[in-house]
Amino acid sequence: MMIIKLLYNWLWDNWFIQHIGIPLAIIYGVLFLFGLFCADWLIFSPHKVDYSQSFPVIMLHTADGAQIAATHLTAKDAKYTVIFSHGNGGDLASDYGYLQGLQSMGLNAFGYDYHGYGMSTGKPNERNCYADIDAAYKYVTEELKVPPDRVIIYGQSLGGGPSVDLAVRKPVAGLILQSTYTSIFVVMTRVRLLPFDEFNNLAKINKVHCPVLIMHGRSDQVIAFSNSERLYQRANAPKTRLWVDGADHNDFVEVAGDKYTAAVKEFVASLP
Repeated sequence: MMIIKLLYNWLWDNWFIQHIGIPLAIIYGVLFLFGLFCADWLIFSPHKVDYSQSFPVIMLHTADGAQIAATHLTAKDAKYTVIFSHGNGGDLASDYGYLQGLQSMGLNAFGYDYHGYGMSTGKPNERNCYADIDAAYKYVTEELKVPPDRVIIYGQSLGGGPSVDLAVRKPVAGLILQSTYTSIFVVMTRVRLLPFDEFNNLAKINKVHCPVLIMHGRSDQVIAFSNSERLYQRANAPKTRLWVDGADHNDFVEVAGDKYTAAVKEFVASLP
């Protein structure tokens, strides 16, 4: 008891503990609780919209019983089908231009929405995102009869998480990552502060054994360019990259212009 009392008195009388240690502990505690219970609110920005009158919609069934919306654009004599995973604020309607761009490059483009986005049911979270891309992969390989070695996985921003995870678990021809992250919480805090994380791409990327293309804008204000640098360093060969000066997070394709198209086409042409 005497030791405990002395320790208590020392802590109470210590200026550093009172004015710096305790406030830091409180801040860390709030951050810990926020990451534990409120992270999905910050990570996902779903909005409901009916786009069925704009383009054909396919409803897929996920392992947990939800229905997610998807669409399929085909290109004449296409050799590969791209499964495209969009960012946290997008959906099939807002990112339809990505699919059209891939189609214009001679690729079949298959896009889908996460739980709770667009016409999809359910609630988005990390686990459900993995179920969503699994449903898309299953439909493409089983219903559309596309061989796994003709499937390219493309993750933009948030979509990098489910894309990397699938590429670790399933056979695919290649993986494309655009403006994505090492892990979710590191995007928010810049350094690893918490003992847990979500969509930990950095821990998984070296388990991907297909060719990889990583693209990022050097002026990205949402997900720092250093995220893709670290992913590229850890990725296995064969790997290629496209770093674009002056490109931010949401204007990457526009600023990159022909460099973007050339990088994707060259990557596809290099696939074994």
